[in-house]
Amino acid sequence: MHGGGKRAVAIWPRRHGKDDVALQFTACAAHERVGVYWHLLPQQNQARKAIWDAVDPHTGQKRIDWAFPKELRETTREQDMMIKFKSGSTWQVIGSDNYDALVGTPPIGVVFSEWALSNPQAWSLIRPILAENKGWAMFITTPRGRNHAHRMFEMAKNSDEWFVERLVATETGVFSPEVLETERKELITERGDEDGEAIFQQEYMTSFSAGLPGAYYAKLIDKAEQEGRVTSVPYNPQRQVHTAWDLGRNDATVIWFIQRHGTGWAVIDYLANTSVGIDYYVKELREKPYNYGEHLLPHDAENEQLVSTTGSIKDTVESMGLRNVRIVERTKSVANDINEVRQVLPICHFDKEKCEKGLDALRSYRRVWDEKLRAYRDTPLHDWASDPADAFRTFAVGKPNDKAAQSKINYNFKGVV
Repeated sequence: MHGGGKRAVAIWPRRHGKDDVALQFTACAAHERVGVYWHLLPQQNQARKAIWDAVDPHTGQKRIDWAFPKELRETTREQDMMIKFKSGSTWQVIGSDNYDALVGTPPIGVVFSEWALSNPQAWSLIRPILAENKGWAMFITTPRGRNHAHRMFEMAKNSDEWFVERLVATETGVFSPEVLETERKELITERGDEDGEAIFQQEYMTSFSAGLPGAYYAKLIDKAEQEGRVTSVPYNPQRQVHTAWDLGRNDATVIWFIQRHGTGWAVIDYLANTSVGIDYYVKELREKPYNYGEHLLPHDAENEQLVSTTGSIKDTVESMGLRNVRIVERTKSVANDINEVRQVLPICHFDKEKCEKGLDALRSYRRVWDEKLRAYRDTPLHDWASDPADAFRTFAVGKPNDKAAQSKINYNFKGVV
């Protein structure tokens, strides 16, 4: 990177100094080229805890004071977690969970810390900015299964434009073999054989193959790949395409596109976006060449507060031309809904290319781990994977009905078919 490289991905184990290396490089870069620099964590509260307020246990010094000596600074804004340097550059640590709020002053250097846990849409937003201003990006993480971080690592290995490195704890010299074995045994004692071993393999041995602790669907998606059900799944014009939605306000709105496939289902397409009106999604549906059946909307589509004076989401999409719109009523148990998804996943085929981001989310959807109780809660973790998983849950619970849709007008946005 000091030699002019623009992209780097480092898959390094715990305590190998990923963030410290990135902060030191940023400190240099901010004095070589004046501009805006960001250090992104998956969530805003993590950003403050892991970077801004973090103290080095070896020195007792705050991490940001070590990386950015106060003599270099013009101002330090505690609330915004922002530093302005005397050179004219600014550096800020923020959460990538609210990535659409990052628009504004374009950055020229970005660090994605804990990239495997971050929303990949944030990179989709920032990438064209850095391409235009010849900025750089660094991705540092330990693995979390075979998701977007794994794909980036595999891509980078075959590119001359990227620095790429994967290290394991047995070769970094930070821990002795005896300490590593103790860590492994203690993790297994604390979290059980399966989760404990998986955490050790991910955090210390940087394994992409280890199971994701607490994941609801990761093994089922892995099995779908092994059985050849994640492949090219073309649109069948002889079958209706049903859509299943999750509606976002501050989060993403997500739509899955699904057809009957024998006794199972073909998941042929996927759409997600934020900070756009409902008309955007209707337009996107209109431009696809599909013969639509039912449009399954979640219970909050009848909530008039989601939109202004135009009525509910259901009213709005119907006024824009959607037919066969059905509200999937709220159920009493999220756990039962998740079991419905587990029942339907084994009979689904997914289009590998179009559904790639959605599959990443389904792999990453997981339970909340309660540190105090040292046990999983019976509730899902709300992060970037929640909205795609909730949209798929709308499908599994709603169970689209070809016959019901066919008994009405078989409507396609390009005309009656």
